[in-house]
Amino acid sequence: MSKSDDLDIFLVATPGLENPLCAETAEKGFAGARVIPGGVSCRGNWAEVWRANLQLRGANKVLVRIGSFPAVHLAQLDKRARKFPWGDVLRADVPIKVEATSRKSRIYHAGAAKQRVETAIAETLGAPVSPEAGLRVLLRIEKDLCTFSVDTSGEPLHKRGHKEAVAKAPMRETMAAMFLRDCGFDGSEPVLDPMCGSGTFVIEAAEIAMGLDPGRTRSFAFEQLATFDASVWQDMRDSGTATETGILFHGSDRNDGAIEASRANAARAGVDGITRFQHRAVSDLKAPDGPPGLVIVNPPYGGRIGDEKRLRSLYGSLGKVLLERFSGWRVGIVTSGQGLARATRLPLLPPGPVVDHGGTKIRLYRTPPLA
Repeated sequence: MSKSDDLDIFLVATPGLENPLCAETAEKGFAGARVIPGGVSCRGNWAEVWRANLQLRGANKVLVRIGSFPAVHLAQLDKRARKFPWGDVLRADVPIKVEATSRKSRIYHAGAAKQRVETAIAETLGAPVSPEAGLRVLLRIEKDLCTFSVDTSGEPLHKRGHKEAVAKAPMRETMAAMFLRDCGFDGSEPVLDPMCGSGTFVIEAAEIAMGLDPGRTRSFAFEQLATFDASVWQDMRDSGTATETGILFHGSDRNDGAIEASRANAARAGVDGITRFQHRAVSDLKAPDGPPGLVIVNPPYGGRIGDEKRLRSLYGSLGKVLLERFSGWRVGIVTSGQGLARATRLPLLPPGPVVDHGGTKIRLYRTPPLA
């Protein structure tokens, strides 16, 4: 069992966005942040686990390793699972579900292993087991080592808790935050998204500028654990304060429904005072008054919406408008193909890593400040 003041915390990253998540984790003061396969590892006590869920913009889940032991057959797994101190972390009155994977191990049947652990927890702790349970215990068997983790997040962390209206083919908030970071955005400059959909880039940028915690309006699975301290958690949530900013964040879209959705989402997020959404075609785009900043856009792409030939024309129009009217602004384009990015004729820097967006491989293409 891990000591409660030195837990092994694993932050699940979107494939391809591990490095910006690691940078964010270190910047937020989490100890020992390092990239490992699938995400970022760091260390800390249970309060740090809660803080990771509350504050980190790029993590999809926060998992905590709660112990491990070797086992080479199911009977041995059963015996050791019954001696495991489940009550140190789990509560007898909270339903759980177990998920298991097995790799390069003599216990190769993950389903049978899952059943043994569920039975052990039910019979030794008394916690009910249910496939609908919101609390997940994860068993990973690798090279005959059984490792248990608990998912402390519950719902994936891109579900911030204040976005109801979603446009077609949405960008997840966790991805949007990491793409903003990779564009060098730190909250001190305006952002404009000319194809804003439900407003994700604009709202994330505004929240960053105001210093708002991404998890401030939602609940988490860790609130159902034996390690939870409601008063400490309340103090942590209350300590987050919004900062004033004179910067405005702009979104436009040719779809009226998208603009309505963006405004509603911004209001729920508490950033409607510094966001502006307009019904506008790309051809009518203008740089807002004030200093230059970042244009970031997730246009349609082949594997998502529309055909490639028509899309190249759209990208060409976007690039022409940006080159003519956005001098001094940097541009970030998230798309699936280099051909589409090049169709903008913008001065592109080397592309970012391949990122998995719901099975579609996408990349971030950036520019230096436009001449």
